[in-house]
Amino acid sequence: MYAWPASDVPSLPGKGHELRLHDTATGGPVTLDPGPVARIYVCGITPYDATHMGHAATFTAFDLVQRVWLDTKRQVHYVQNVTDVDDPLLERAVATGVDWTDLAEREITLFREDLTALRLLPPRHYIGAVEAIPDIIPLVERLRESGAAYELEGDTYFSVDADPHFGQVAGLDAAAMRLLSAERGGDPDRPGKKNLLDPMLWMAAREGEPSWDGGSLGQGRPGWHIECVAIALKHLGMGFDVQGGGSDLAFPHHEMGASHAQALTGAFPFATSYVHTGMVALDGEKMSKSKGNLVFVSQLRRDGTDPVAIRLALLAHHYRSDWEWTDAVLAEAVERLARWRAAVSRPDGPGADALVERLRVALADDLDAPAALAAVDAWAATQERDGGTDTGAPGLVSRAVDALLGVAL
Repeated sequence: MYAWPASDVPSLPGKGHELRLHDTATGGPVTLDPGPVARIYVCGITPYDATHMGHAATFTAFDLVQRVWLDTKRQVHYVQNVTDVDDPLLERAVATGVDWTDLAEREITLFREDLTALRLLPPRHYIGAVEAIPDIIPLVERLRESGAAYELEGDTYFSVDADPHFGQVAGLDAAAMRLLSAERGGDPDRPGKKNLLDPMLWMAAREGEPSWDGGSLGQGRPGWHIECVAIALKHLGMGFDVQGGGSDLAFPHHEMGASHAQALTGAFPFATSYVHTGMVALDGEKMSKSKGNLVFVSQLRRDGTDPVAIRLALLAHHYRSDWEWTDAVLAEAVERLARWRAAVSRPDGPGADALVERLRVALADDLDAPAALAAVDAWAATQERDGGTDTGAPGLVSRAVDALLGVAL
C-alpha cells in the first residue's frame, strides 16, 4: 500500500538536540538514544470515516518526532498501519450499504489527501491489515505451538499469562484493564477464556463477513493487536525506539501488542518507549467516530481553511494534553499564520540564530510545540515593532519553521 507524497524538509545550520519524551511505561521522561536510523511505529486509522482533529493531532505530534530526529542528522524509519478490515469498518459498510473494500479505499484516499495537505511526512512503510495477513498467520501459529495461544470454539486467543511483562506498558490494575477491555474491542465476558483479558488473535469465519485461508488456523481474519505486531516485527524488529498513538491505545492495544511480540521472540521490550497523545474534545466530549462529534480536516479544507492554519491550531496544544477544538482555536491559528507570514515577507529582520536554538530546545523537551510557537511569536513581534538589519533572518526563520514545525510560510 502506498502512503502519500513527502514535502521537502529544509536543512538548517548546526544540529538539533537529543529528543526527550514522556514514556507511558515508566511514567516519566526518557532521553531517547536511537542509532543512526531512528525507528518509530505509529498506529494508523480504521478507515470507516474521514480524518478528524483527534487523528490529525496524533499524527502531527509524531511528525514532530521525525523532524526533531532529522534535525539531529539521523535517518528515520517510520512505519504506520491501516486497519482495513475490522468490526467497525464492516458495521459501517453494512449500515451505509457500501461494499467494505470500497468504503476502506475511499477513506484511505481521503486520509492521504488530508495528511498531504497538513504536510505530514509519510511513513517508509504503510501497510494494511489485509496486506499483512500472510505475515500474521505464521505468528499466530507459532504462538499456538509454544502454548502462548489456544483455541476457543474455532477462534484463537492469546494467553496474557504467557508474557511475564504483561501489564507494564499501561501500568493498570486488573479491574481497570477489564473495564477498558470491554470498552475498547475486547470480550472479557466470553465464557471459556483462560484469562478474561485474553485477546483474540484469529477470528474464525463468520457468515457474511470477509475471511481468508489461515492454514492450520482455519478460515477467518486476524485480531486487532497481532496486525501491528506482525508489521512492526517485519519492518522494524524488536526494541524499536518509539511505539506511538493516542492515549486510548495504551490499553489494550499497545499492552497486548507488546505481550504478543515478547512471547513470540522471548526478548524484551517490544519498544524502547511508549508515547501517547492526549484526546481532542468537541462540546465537552472526546472526539470519536462512535459518538459522531467530529470536526473533519477535509471539511475545513473544503470550507477554504488553509491547512497550514489547521496545523498551527494543533501545534498550539502540547501533544500530551487533552484539549477542546473550538472556532476560537482555529481563528487564533489563522491570525498567527498571517502575522508570521507578514514578518518573514520583509527583506530583513532581527537575527534568527537565537530563534532556531529556542525552537530546537523546545521541541527536544518532550515536543513542547506551544513554547516553540511562542518563540516565533516573539521574533515576529520584534520584527513588527523594531525591524532588523539581518538580510538572511527572514529566510532562516522560514526554513526553521518549515523544517522543525512543518509550517510553510
